[in-house]
Amino acid sequence: MMKQWSSQVIAVIRLELRKTFFARRGLWIYLLAFAPVLLFALHSLFAPREQARRARMAEHHSLDTAALRSIREGFTTNQVEEKLGNPSYSSFGRIQSQGVRGDLEYRYTDGKAEYRFLFSKGAVKHITVISQDTLDQDLLAFATSFQTFFLRLAIFFGCVGVFLNLFRGEMLDKSLHFYLLAPMRREVLLAGKYLAGLLATAVIFASSAGLQLAALLSRFDRAELSAYLSGPGWGHIFAYLAITVLACVGYGSIFLALGMFFKNPIIPTAIVLIWEGINVFLPAILKKVSMIFYLQSLCPVVAPPDVQLPAAMKLIISTTDPVTPFEAVLGILIFTAIVLVIAGFRSRKLEINYSAD
Repeated sequence: MMKQWSSQVIAVIRLELRKTFFARRGLWIYLLAFAPVLLFALHSLFAPREQARRARMAEHHSLDTAALRSIREGFTTNQVEEKLGNPSYSSFGRIQSQGVRGDLEYRYTDGKAEYRFLFSKGAVKHITVISQDTLDQDLLAFATSFQTFFLRLAIFFGCVGVFLNLFRGEMLDKSLHFYLLAPMRREVLLAGKYLAGLLATAVIFASSAGLQLAALLSRFDRAELSAYLSGPGWGHIFAYLAITVLACVGYGSIFLALGMFFKNPIIPTAIVLIWEGINVFLPAILKKVSMIFYLQSLCPVVAPPDVQLPAAMKLIISTTDPVTPFEAVLGILIFTAIVLVIAGFRSRKLEINYSAD
């Protein structure tokens, strides 16, 4: 019996993988998954050019870092020019920097970092320091992108697009009855469809995560890259790939079940999205009733809170100690198993009434 079920599951997986990987309506999932790869590739392309530009600026007007750091808000243009001389670059007009508006901007550099002084009515109103990107800074930027965009949005909506359609999509296409008429247990059909969706999303998003890291690390020299990989590097890479797969495991089970229980799963999907999004503001006991809490507990680098958040928002952010990796993985797997068992019971009562749908 187990051999028969296994062969049926494999047959369903083969059929579903073709539809999932090559469906035209799923092209947006590829765009969503691989958009960060393009961003990190562009960063690796333009970051060395930006550093070379600062070096050329320093050749004409090299300044001591201490002198640049001595400038404070409130200094007049004359005071700045007296300390630093004429700027390497200046611009006039309506200028905005990090939400602050001014009418004049001076730029200086010490060859590594660029200092931008924004003036308003003849006095320094805002100072921006753009430092040379280091490997640690880029890894922190990747961790922030991974936890705020890739997990919360890209994988989330990618799983929505794949797993919701496994049953609900075929009901709308009026093709699910071909499966239901086959001599196959409903639970076997459910397992085959879930595994097909999991394989598709895991391959797509794990490939994206790996390519993002490759694009990010490509601009660093071999010695620096070798030192990172021989240290925590390979562990970080494995962790990000494993978290990506676990996110597909957990979110996939949720949206597969929603597609079976609701004729219009948009509203429950929106509720799940909101619940995952407000996790950072929830008390500790409620944080643990979400997928994102366990996924972030596994992240090897902690993303810093958004410094652009208003002060009132920062006050209501609650901090909770992450669970151990073992507890996080176990929690995701147990939750997934429970959801799939519930979906399995639902599949036994699944009926097709196309006149109602």
